[in-house]
This record gives sequence, C-alpha cells and structure tokens, in this order.
Amino acid sequence: MDTTAYIFDLLKIILPALIVAGSVFYLIKQYLEKEQQRRLIELRLENSKTTLPLRLQAYERVTLLLERITPNNLLVRLSSSGQTASEYHRVLLTEIRAEYEHNLSQQLYMSAETWEQVKQAKENILTMINKAYHALPTPQQARGTELAKRILETLITEELDPTTQALLAVKREASGLF
Repeated sequence: MDTTAYIFDLLKIILPALIVAGSVFYLIKQYLEKEQQRRLIELRLENSKTTLPLRLQAYERVTLLLERITPNNLLVRLSSSGQTASEYHRVLLTEIRAEYEHNLSQQLYMSAETWEQVKQAKENILTMINKAYHALPTPQQARGTELAKRILETLITEELDPTTQALLAVKREASGLF
C-alpha cells in the first residue's frame, strides 16, 4: 500500500510536468515554423526587388527583338537597293539570327513556353524569307527589291504576322507580374 501511494504521488508530479513540457514543445515548434515562414517571405520579397526589374527589362528586350525581326520592320530597316536577291537574302537571314543571338540570355527571365513561341516566331520568319527567295523565278539573277516584294506579298496573302502570337505571349506573361 505504501508503494501504491508512492506511485500515485509520483504520477501526480510527472503527469502535469509531461503536459506542461508537451505544451511548451508544441508552442516552441509553432513559433519556429512561423518564424521560418516570415523569413522565407522576407527573402522572396528581397529577391523580387532585384529580379522584377531584370524580368521587365527582359520582356522589353524580347518585345524589341520581335518588333525588329517582323518582316515589315526588317524590310524597311534593311534596304534592298543595289543588292542581288541572293545578297539581300543573306543579309536578312544574318540580321535575324544576330538579333536573336543578341537576346538569347533573356530566356532566363521568362517561361519556357513563352521563349518557345519567340523561337518559333523567328523560325517562321526565316522560313517565310527562304520560301520567298526560292519562289523567285531566277533567284541568282533577281534583285533584292524583287525578294522584298515577294516577302511582302507573302505577308499580305497569309494575313498573319509571324510574330503576333509570340508578342501576345510576352505581353501576357509580363502583365502577370503585377
């Protein structure tokens, strides 16, 4: 009987101590989780202050790339006068590839889907120019102005600018930042 009273007294001391220890452990665990979440939010906020301007600049540069390689703008910027169709064809393709390569690093700041549309727009323009060149009756003897005319005719008949979808994707993604 003395042992039973001793065990009962021991339980009276240990049981409340275990309850208090469990409560303290639970509260400390909750506090540490909240503190970790707060630090993570602060870190993301700090990172967004740094990366947001870079991402916006990337969207601006890709938009400029797409505008510069749009056939209408490209033909106006690169004069075909005094060149053969072969020379002009080579100049157009070189300019498009140079513009694209100059902006390759911008893909870091946008989604893979949007960058894929930018790449597809570039490829569509290259294909359009190649088809127009090969559709000339005598490409080796034709003038650059004939190639430019053929490209513009292709644009008019297709009624779709090859860069439109990519520009829309870039604008949609950029507007998602806000």
